[in-house]
Amino acid sequence: MPSPSLFGHPGLICAALATLCVSVSAQTPPKFPDAVASDPVTMGWMVGFPPPPDRIIRWADGSAYAFPQLRWSFSHFRRMVPTSNVASGLAAPVPLPRAERDDLDAVSFQVLGSGQSMTWGQSLLANYTDGIVVLHKGRIVYERYFGALKPEGQHIAMSVTKSFFGTIGAMLVADGTLDANALASKYVPELKDSAFGDATVRQLLDMTTGLQYSENYADPKAEVWDHVRAGGVLPRPPGWTGPKTFYEFLVTVKKQGNHGEAFAYKTVNTDALGWVIARATNKSVGDNLQDRIWAKLGAEQDAYFNIDSVGTEFAGGGLNTGLRDLARFGEMMRNDGRFNGQQIVPKAVVDDIRRGGDKAHFAKAGYALLPGWSYRNMWWVSHNDHGAYSARGVHGQVIYIDPKAEMVIARYASHPLAANSNFDPTSLPAYHALARHLIANPR
Repeated sequence: MPSPSLFGHPGLICAALATLCVSVSAQTPPKFPDAVASDPVTMGWMVGFPPPPDRIIRWADGSAYAFPQLRWSFSHFRRMVPTSNVASGLAAPVPLPRAERDDLDAVSFQVLGSGQSMTWGQSLLANYTDGIVVLHKGRIVYERYFGALKPEGQHIAMSVTKSFFGTIGAMLVADGTLDANALASKYVPELKDSAFGDATVRQLLDMTTGLQYSENYADPKAEVWDHVRAGGVLPRPPGWTGPKTFYEFLVTVKKQGNHGEAFAYKTVNTDALGWVIARATNKSVGDNLQDRIWAKLGAEQDAYFNIDSVGTEFAGGGLNTGLRDLARFGEMMRNDGRFNGQQIVPKAVVDDIRRGGDKAHFAKAGYALLPGWSYRNMWWVSHNDHGAYSARGVHGQVIYIDPKAEMVIARYASHPLAANSNFDPTSLPAYHALARHLIANPR
């Protein structure tokens, strides 16, 4: 049977806020059906004309964000909400070369914080993987799909979206369109009286703003709820009188503390950056992504965005793409911004991301599973011995780039819990073990 209503149901809050990213601390996880038992195809969600009443998923009642229904909806948002297109261009797709291997499923690693050993193949089910592609030296060496996601399908990227716009923002700084030290209100005067009025573009890019904005998903009064309801990410309760678009919400955000003193992950920063990008370029964030990156990648598919009631794209987490195209973007970043015969992102921008941000600022956020990491241009930088960095989103979305191993991993997933801390223990060591294996066993 469908899960109960999300509203007022604390056990479903993390699953409901699907388009946001990591919370600071993990809660004791409740019990959920495993990846096999919750397979959306096996469960028969949305099958039939019409589907049986107990197999219907709707955005309006919140069931699209409840588990296990979200295992279907994450691959089908275009069927439920308004979207805008990001065209791949008119040229033929550029195929990714293939050199598939049969030795990767057996690669083993130790789960963080435990003595448990797990294999790469086992980790895919443990993390409710919907699809995963591994590139080594630019070739597909591993590709798998599960549940509702198919090779020709698209999946929501959640907060991996942020890294696209952190990259574009950094590109605009590099070409002089944006001044990293200028106030956001220079580009968007409407933000002058908000918390963003005296925040710089750099502070938005690195999320070192001081905002009265909580992403505590267990708190029904957290500002994140108003943010996502304003943008139509979640349905609004009856009698809603709050903001009705992303921009309307942004001007209401109040300041708390000082800017530039600590990293604090807050999705609203990316939407503010998106407004700055749109105003500075006189193009929507979707058009910026299309023109600057997507149409240059040789992508197989168009991408699309979840949008609000006036067509503003959700820059904080609304991008939907094909999995191999997500991997193409990662491979472009691994290759110093060059791909498909052209320099798409300036090498200096990629170098800046790889160097990372202020580790002391990052440490103040208290991510116990990410010691020594930093955050730069909306990318998560590990500073490990391989120089790995990643784009991360709730419920298991990731682009993981390991320069030393010449490896890129793109994963879509639908884990029942939102916070990365719930699956980092079975993901981060798996990625590193695979990288070491590829280095030690070249083909």
